[in-house]
Amino acid sequence: MNFGDFLDNNSCGGGGGGGGGGGIVAGDLPNYINYNKSISDEIISNKNMAGGAISQPRLVPHSLSTKPMFNSPGLSLALQTGMEGQGEVRIEENYESSNVNGRRSREDEHESRSGSDNMDGGSGDDLDAADKPPRKKRYHRHTPQQIQELESLFKECPHPDEKQRLELSKRLSLETRQVKFWFQNRRTQMKTQIERHENSILRQENDKLRAENMSIRDAMRNPICTNCGGPAMIGEISIEEQHLRIENARLKDELDRVCSLAGKFLGRPVSSNGPPMPNSSLELGFSLPMGPHDFVNSPLPVMQPNNNNNNNPSKGTTIERSLERSMYLELALAAMDDLVKMAQTDDPIWIRSNIEGGREVLNLEEYSRSFSPCIGMKPNGFVTEASRETGMVIINGLALVETLMDSNKWAEMFPCIIARTTTTDVISNGMGGTRNGALQLMYAELQVLSPLVPVREVNFLRFCKQHAEGVWAVVDVSIDAIRENSGGTPAYSGCRRLPSGCVVQDMPNGYSKVTWVEHAEYDESVVHHLYRQLITAGMGFGAQRWVATLQRQCECLAILMSSAAPARDHNAITAGGRRSMLKLAQRMTNNFCAGVCASTVYKWNKLHTDNVDDDVRVMTRQSVDDPGEPPGIVLSAATSVWLPVSPQRLFDFLRNEHLRSEWDILSNGGPMQEMAHIAKGQDHGNCVSLLRASAMNANQSSMLILQETCIDASGSLVVYAPVDIPAMHVVMNGGDSAYVALLPSGFAIVPDGPGSCGPGRVGGSMLTVAFQILVNSLPTAKLTVESVETVNNLISCTVQKIKAALQCES
Repeated sequence: MNFGDFLDNNSCGGGGGGGGGGGIVAGDLPNYINYNKSISDEIISNKNMAGGAISQPRLVPHSLSTKPMFNSPGLSLALQTGMEGQGEVRIEENYESSNVNGRRSREDEHESRSGSDNMDGGSGDDLDAADKPPRKKRYHRHTPQQIQELESLFKECPHPDEKQRLELSKRLSLETRQVKFWFQNRRTQMKTQIERHENSILRQENDKLRAENMSIRDAMRNPICTNCGGPAMIGEISIEEQHLRIENARLKDELDRVCSLAGKFLGRPVSSNGPPMPNSSLELGFSLPMGPHDFVNSPLPVMQPNNNNNNNPSKGTTIERSLERSMYLELALAAMDDLVKMAQTDDPIWIRSNIEGGREVLNLEEYSRSFSPCIGMKPNGFVTEASRETGMVIINGLALVETLMDSNKWAEMFPCIIARTTTTDVISNGMGGTRNGALQLMYAELQVLSPLVPVREVNFLRFCKQHAEGVWAVVDVSIDAIRENSGGTPAYSGCRRLPSGCVVQDMPNGYSKVTWVEHAEYDESVVHHLYRQLITAGMGFGAQRWVATLQRQCECLAILMSSAAPARDHNAITAGGRRSMLKLAQRMTNNFCAGVCASTVYKWNKLHTDNVDDDVRVMTRQSVDDPGEPPGIVLSAATSVWLPVSPQRLFDFLRNEHLRSEWDILSNGGPMQEMAHIAKGQDHGNCVSLLRASAMNANQSSMLILQETCIDASGSLVVYAPVDIPAMHVVMNGGDSAYVALLPSGFAIVPDGPGSCGPGRVGGSMLTVAFQILVNSLPTAKLTVESVETVNNLISCTVQKIKAALQCES
């Protein structure tokens, strides 16, 4: 309660219940300082009088009990003399203090212990202060059982009616008046306890006001400027001097903040009283550890922002930009600590789940106790996804770090996961020619190859740091919280990326040990129910998929850079032809992924028609001035189905050229012949092939199909596209593949996840089927209903043929 409420509640003598006696009303005081001072002085000066109403009986004029007692500090002194000589008075009793000869205290003790009052007269609230001398009272001590019953009813009903008192008196063998008086005394006792508590609060308020009064007096003696924090100047000062004082105070605050961040970065305190600062607040002379015992002094350069990008979050004045970058650096350091801790700590942060195939599961309860949220609390409706995976990768640590810090190389390394990515701003490019201390803002669209899982759009901060010789860490963390605090519009886009990334350690044999951590919060309601369990288990965007893709891609690079071609490769292809053919296959796979997930790589228009199945998504786009695609209207259709077949069996069936006629209408019903083969890994499923469909009759023409297949622990992919025969001859001879027009189709296969399809279906696969077809060679033409029905029938027919071939129609 505040002190003003106490004054209002106790200004009338009848409403205080015997606890007031020294009430104060503060009205129409001239200003805030005099208001506090008058209240404080009045409480202090009337402390004895206010306490007297609590410590002993007081005589209060009845005429003052129904209106405010006094309106100014002067009346408080006249009150003592005004109390004498009044005709009608009342007695306010306090059950804490003693009365004459201690008689009242002993009576109260009997009342509180026995719970019964005078058998011959009134008691409690019904007592009236009379001039007659008090008669001797008789007391009756109740039994513990009676007191327990009375207390039980008192908790439920402090004011029992006559019927309840009669019933209780019969049950306890007491008279009705005894029950009545016990309740009166019990209410009085509770009232006294409440008053005692209120008095304690009032004493605290009194102390608080006294301290506030003293601080106001000190402030009046030593005035301080509210803008710069220095002593106030008496008299007029120039506007220029005032601006300089404000700027000086701001620079001091910024210097202290940057020194604090630098201390966290270095692991040792940095004094703000050192040599002059460089031009920018972040261009500090950091001494970053390059190794366990090696410290190299070099500046941390600050790159100029990329103002040509519309996604650039760093806009505004130089001051705002500097403060925002300071917040970015602080967030990056906190995220790096969280990542390293999550990567190195096992139990109890990570526990093995026997239900989900023995994979590591984040203990959310232990995580919440051990980590503080660096980007704010989880939004409503979001769920948590966390995973960790460790693997050996055939790549050097420095090369991997360089790949992760370059958005183009990062997208090429993970083509099936990253639909699109850009670097929106580079805050620091590293030191000493390395990526140590590199800090940059990035935007990415992450995908699962299914139309049932929406693309995740994330704006995040990427920070790279070398922890020891040959040990690097790269961490990502969303910046939505900083943008919201900076006055920007928070755009969660259904996903927040908590501290995620990898710790890379060089190994002696040329490999690197990579520990990957993925931690995100996302809106589960936008994910189809077939994929919810799979996504929550981390099999869609989790660490296992990142590590498996990284291992497969690095193995492919190692094979392609080797001088000798694998034994299965056809010698008819030259080294330049292999490069051109792989580049064409890479473009084909990227276009296929963009068509499945509807990322912003192309401008897709979604169609909603009645003649298309509910689980099929149909989109269109215009192909104009793209030498790698035929011009016109491109229609893309994709769907995902569950099949009770293992992922490996389904992958082997779809990539087998001898069984292709069982599902592919482009094969002309005849067998396919492999014309060229380029291996991309030790597994025979990782390769690029050139297939030839033989003509079954004179009316059909032979055609070539470019096909790429890849498989790893997270899933598999089969992508193909018909290509022009003369154009492929040019590519196989080392020509430019950018002018080969193709529209890809294919399949994406992932395990159905632990328990994602219910009991009895464990071991199945989630199959995504997608086609891109040129429905009209004029980009300005309108799409017809017949074209949509044709593509819809093509998908349905292909799925039915696959089910029939694998004998899983039901």
